[in-house]
Amino acid sequence: MILGLDIGGTKIEGVGLDSVTYETLVTYRNVTYTKTYKGFLLSVISVIDEVAKYGNIESIGIGCCGSVDKAGLMQGANLLILNGQDFIGDIKNKSNVPVAIANDADCLALSEFKDGAAKEAQNSCVAIILGTGCGSGLIIHNKLVTGLNNLGGELGHSPLPNYLAEVDGPEVFCYCGSKNCTETFVSGTGFARTFSAQYHQANSKEIMHQYKQGNTQAVVHLDLYCDQLARVCANIVNFVDPEMIVLGGGMSNIDEIYPLVNEKLNQYTFTKKTVTEIVKNVYGDSSGVRGAAFLHLQG
Repeated sequence: MILGLDIGGTKIEGVGLDSVTYETLVTYRNVTYTKTYKGFLLSVISVIDEVAKYGNIESIGIGCCGSVDKAGLMQGANLLILNGQDFIGDIKNKSNVPVAIANDADCLALSEFKDGAAKEAQNSCVAIILGTGCGSGLIIHNKLVTGLNNLGGELGHSPLPNYLAEVDGPEVFCYCGSKNCTETFVSGTGFARTFSAQYHQANSKEIMHQYKQGNTQAVVHLDLYCDQLARVCANIVNFVDPEMIVLGGGMSNIDEIYPLVNEKLNQYTFTKKTVTEIVKNVYGDSSGVRGAAFLHLQG
């Protein structure tokens, strides 16, 4: 059995897949402990132990925010207690099997490229997670691209393209130390933050409820959000030109964004007749954890 872990800001999901057929044998979820690193590590180990009750684990793949630096320590995680920790070393010390890790968005890309929304792509796709944070995964020539510093796909921490204060709102400093990061606008948190700053306090679900009731502020705000996301996707097209862009995370479940973003995309691309599609993931919340389980196939 191969084990995949999807670690987010609120939950940890573990899945055990048959190592030959990739059939799901067991799924288990636990709350992510975020107050201390020790408590966090124990919450991860508890998921591994629970899945292990259903069979021998041959490998562990972990999808998680952030990446591993050259010293083997976590970096760039919006789950701040992880940064600077030897997370993979700690997991290896608790197990006797190969352990691989990738950004949660890399896992989304791998899962959706293998047999999901991008399965028709010949050799390239980009996946973007729009959840508590924002990250992306890139596949070229059927392989994940992680880069020299394991920062491939850190889309969320590039500046929002074409930022204008009078359109996008006041400048905002990100936890990473930069300002106007894409994550602070197009993540689910950013969607709610910018609305609350402009109008009144509301979370993403409340904003969309108002949208469906025809509330003018919510309608205008969703249009702005889709314009921001289209700018981000256009930058990807201009630079990588992937066959498909797949969206994941909580914001990807808002069906109204797809026609708007696809319509706006060519306003910002170099050529104005691109045919790149921006689509919703197939496997939903399971995309990340399935992709994590497949990491061992990356060598």
